[in-house]
Amino acid sequence: MDERFCIPDSASSSSAYWLLLQVLSLIPLCHYLLLAAFIFFSVLYNFLELHFFQDLFSGFAGSPVLLSYNSSSQIYHDVVSKCEVLRGRYFATPWLCSPHLQTLFLNYFGTPPLLKYTRELFRTADAGTIALDWLFSSHVSDNVDYEDESVPIVVVIPGLTSDSSSQYIKHLAYHTAKRGWNVVVCNHRGFGGVSITSDISYNAGWTEDVRTVVNYLHKERSKAPLFVVGTSIGANILVKYLGEDGENIPVAGAVAVCSPWDLLIEDRYLRRGRVQKIYDKALAFGLKDYAKLHRSHFSRNANWEGIEKSLSVRDFDDHATRVVGKYESVDTYYRRCSSSTYVHSVSVPLLCISALDDPICTTEAIPWDECKANKNIVLATLKHGGHLAFFEGLTASRLWWVRALNEFLGVLHSSNYMQGER
Repeated sequence: MDERFCIPDSASSSSAYWLLLQVLSLIPLCHYLLLAAFIFFSVLYNFLELHFFQDLFSGFAGSPVLLSYNSSSQIYHDVVSKCEVLRGRYFATPWLCSPHLQTLFLNYFGTPPLLKYTRELFRTADAGTIALDWLFSSHVSDNVDYEDESVPIVVVIPGLTSDSSSQYIKHLAYHTAKRGWNVVVCNHRGFGGVSITSDISYNAGWTEDVRTVVNYLHKERSKAPLFVVGTSIGANILVKYLGEDGENIPVAGAVAVCSPWDLLIEDRYLRRGRVQKIYDKALAFGLKDYAKLHRSHFSRNANWEGIEKSLSVRDFDDHATRVVGKYESVDTYYRRCSSSTYVHSVSVPLLCISALDDPICTTEAIPWDECKANKNIVLATLKHGGHLAFFEGLTASRLWWVRALNEFLGVLHSSNYMQGER
């Protein structure tokens, strides 16, 4: 071939790129902006785990509640099968179509009902102080006799850095009291504006306080049936307590909402995902704020310098929780305090509620087989809901799980099962 007609490869490539740039320059700038917006929205849609389009294409039909239970479970046949909320569907608030939006809205933007607690300071045998915040049904409902000693009592165990002032606790307390029952929030040591007055502080497996409070209430208000509700870490404490005490327990029924179940799996989950690492840091900051309120306690009983440098829940547990609780290592603490190993010993009616898209408590830790093997447990899982949120309605003024547990406890209280127990 004649060399006059041969174009060097480099020249050919440069010419091709130049032509391509000329072609691309002919495309209007607005088209590039639309493409950039589409890419940004797609990334954001997946990052936030939005499910708006799935809901839209399904006609906002909601999702059914998946119930797991033993085929011979009397609790299911006598109680849960009669609960319309648990047998129905969950319709998430359309503009909170993400587990992260649900969870963030619950903690920062949700408007809880207005209420005023009556405080009782409870002293433990080790000189510890627990703030018991009461909301009596007579304070929010005119149809209840204040002097009626047989009115059921619901004991509430809050989550990791929550107390009676937390929004979801207020939702639960108000709506439970509104239906005619008394509610008492058993705040963790050092929460509710109360100082830590002994060398013991609470942890994810510390069941002695709820045990002591429940026994105290049973003794003081012997005519009132006792029910216990635990949320998040409070749910882990609740299930562990129920498993430890078995049948020797004055509790008529219980509900565990969004339990972490296995703390070892939970720890790995929080440190694994990009979004979960954000929650991990947020929880760590909350724990550090809690420690700063009780600096004298933690300076004396833990590694204060390590606490200040903690950037994760595991860091805090390593420098504070395991040290105060006298555990050899963080993994030892997580292993011994996980409630999943106590599920088989639960001997009272227990409803467990979890969201499959919970961004904090992973479904990998749910003891599905163990729950199904225990005739006293019914596990309710929902496709959406976030962590302790489950907002419903266009105004996001209600929490689905609050309705579900109140219906469950109400049906349980009036069921043949309870009559037989009495």
